Amino acid sequence: MGGTGAAEPSGQLDRLLEEDPADLYENAPMGYLSTLPDGRIVKVNRTFCAWTGRLPEDLLGTRFQELLSVGGRVFHETHLVPLLRMQGAVREIAIDVQRLDGSLLPCLLNAVELRGPDGEPQLVRATLFEATGRRRYERELLAAQRLAEESEARSRTVQKVVFDLAAATSEGDVASVIVQRSRAAMRARGAALVLVQGEAGDPQPPALRPAHSEGLSRELLRRLREAAGSRLALELAQGVRSIVLDERLRGDQPELATAMAETGLTELVIVPVSADSKRLGVLVIALGDAAPGQLISLVEPGERREIPASEIDLLYTLGRQAGQALERVRLHDETVRQAERAAFLLDAARLMADAADVEDMVARLAELTVARLADVCVIDLVAEHGTARAAVRHRDPARQALLDRLREQHLPAQAARHPGLRALREGRTQWVRDVAEADVRTMTLDGAQRETVRELELVGVISVPIGIDGRRLGVLTVAADRHRPPFTAADVEVAEQLALQLSQVVDKAQRYELESQTSHTLQESLLPPAPPAVPGLRTAVRYVAATQGVSVGGDFYDVVELPGGLLGLAVGDVVGHDITAAATMGQLRAVCRTHLADRPSPSALIERLQASWSLLGVQRMATALFGTLDPVSGELRVASAGHLPPLLCTAGTASFLPVRPTRMLGAPRAATPALEWAGVLPAGSTLVLYTDGLVESRDADVDVGMDRLLDVAGRACSADPDALCDRLLEEMVGEHRPDDIALLALTRV
Repeated sequence: MGGTGAAEPSGQLDRLLEEDPADLYENAPMGYLSTLPDGRIVKVNRTFCAWTGRLPEDLLGTRFQELLSVGGRVFHETHLVPLLRMQGAVREIAIDVQRLDGSLLPCLLNAVELRGPDGEPQLVRATLFEATGRRRYERELLAAQRLAEESEARSRTVQKVVFDLAAATSEGDVASVIVQRSRAAMRARGAALVLVQGEAGDPQPPALRPAHSEGLSRELLRRLREAAGSRLALELAQGVRSIVLDERLRGDQPELATAMAETGLTELVIVPVSADSKRLGVLVIALGDAAPGQLISLVEPGERREIPASEIDLLYTLGRQAGQALERVRLHDETVRQAERAAFLLDAARLMADAADVEDMVARLAELTVARLADVCVIDLVAEHGTARAAVRHRDPARQALLDRLREQHLPAQAARHPGLRALREGRTQWVRDVAEADVRTMTLDGAQRETVRELELVGVISVPIGIDGRRLGVLTVAADRHRPPFTAADVEVAEQLALQLSQVVDKAQRYELESQTSHTLQESLLPPAPPAVPGLRTAVRYVAATQGVSVGGDFYDVVELPGGLLGLAVGDVVGHDITAAATMGQLRAVCRTHLADRPSPSALIERLQASWSLLGVQRMATALFGTLDPVSGELRVASAGHLPPLLCTAGTASFLPVRPTRMLGAPRAATPALEWAGVLPAGSTLVLYTDGLVESRDADVDVGMDRLLDVAGRACSADPDALCDRLLEEMVGEHRPDDIALLALTRV
């Protein structure tokens, strides 16, 4: 049994081994086939037939390439056959065989080419291995590799963005970096960084302002801003989202849909830009039919590519990185600008303190403002008959002509909604944060004016009223165009501080001007008329006001025709330099003229004034010099009440008359009457009566001034009293005069 049992399996094995070659060929775990050089199948095993779902008789005579997919056929003719001819064999060529039901069977092809003695190909033997599992593994491996590469690419993008943003020093740098990097990462048609313009607590609602864009038209960005409108806060809170060009968008936002269609865009990806929960703006990424660098679109028409979660995470990261960089550069910029604003206000205060008058001040202030704060500065001041444009300046000299067109149109002639007119009318600051076309129409009147404002390209306007104690003195208006960063709340505060400083200076200047006009009017009313024309005598008078305080003082002169052909002469100086001194001077001159009616001698006139001083009720003292002159004989009599001696110019020499003064008017009376000097004024000689403002100065005593007067007068002696007076004032008096000066010069001819 054992032997019999042992012999039977051995026989079966021998039979199987004897049948093995044929069975192995037909039922091998791979497909076998033989083809002629043109690809016609001449032998095929059952395995390949079973794989393809065909019978052997269906395959015999069929060309092998006809069993391949469309791509496989192309590959067979362009790569497989030439490679087989050249090498005689190929190994593990990936190829897809088309089954009878149309499905594809992934295979790996090995083939050898058999050649005859003459080297010509006779037969091709091929084996095919099913590669479905391997293909799946390869696809999974490729997918994993692709994900790893994409992850690495995203990491590199973030690293480059972080590196580039670290070097950014301005808002423009940040915008340029984030737009370029995000556009490249998304292979987008275009991108733009649109920032929120406005801060918490601002009186106006926030608006959107494009900071930098590439590949997007201004019209598209404008339509996008209009589409956000009053729902801006809601739009920013929605996170990364897409605006797809579809029928719904065409119905809800037809202008935006048209702008997208005209530029070939199919989708706008909106990415929030934020820092520490503060929403700063949005990053807009535009997707279209073909990305930059692609010849054709890889997306079927009407098909929308879903944005993977990994790309959404990347966009979130870019938005946060941009927000943090923006906050950093804004903090730095604000620190710098705050220092610049403080320096600007300090320089403006110095400028206003040093200005010669209001007209000079506002002109220089406007120049400083356009150099440091704004592109346009307009200062309107309230005048007696309305307002006048005191200064109109543009930062760019080439654009000054545009402002000059508007200069002649004063503020009351502007449109009712003009910010300057509203500021003056309402008494509060007007800030137009983002000048839109609607604002241009409401703040202008006619077409020419409107077109000029459009050419200025203004993006922001601040108008601040100039006033003090409820009085409106004018309006300060500053504006920025699209070449300068938009105004902030800090800029508004600086403009208000500047207007406050300006209001104080203008108010002071106007009060001073009023006082000056009053003092000039008073001075002109108190000074005597021009000296009378006397035969044989040439007369010149000068009155020069001090440069400090009001332009009025107590200096006076007088020439009076007395009965008998004599002339009464007087020059004096009331103590003080104010309205009271001027009033006392006028009162004293009137009293002197009254006393001269009965021709008292100079000494007697002093005595009368001393005796009646208390009756005049005058609290000030005064110096005075009185004299009488006979124009015919030249007889001269002079007496002094504490006044400086007269100057005599004759024959090219100058000397002081030896007049001995008594006590000044208003002081306790002297025990003896004033001494009177008597003499003759020679023909061709000039008598000069003057007040102490001519010889006194802060850096030298009066004796030095008297010596200098003798020197100047000696060199200036002439028969022309006007020329002598001019010469004395030119050489004796500087630009700054601490006291008034009165001059009376008489030349006997």
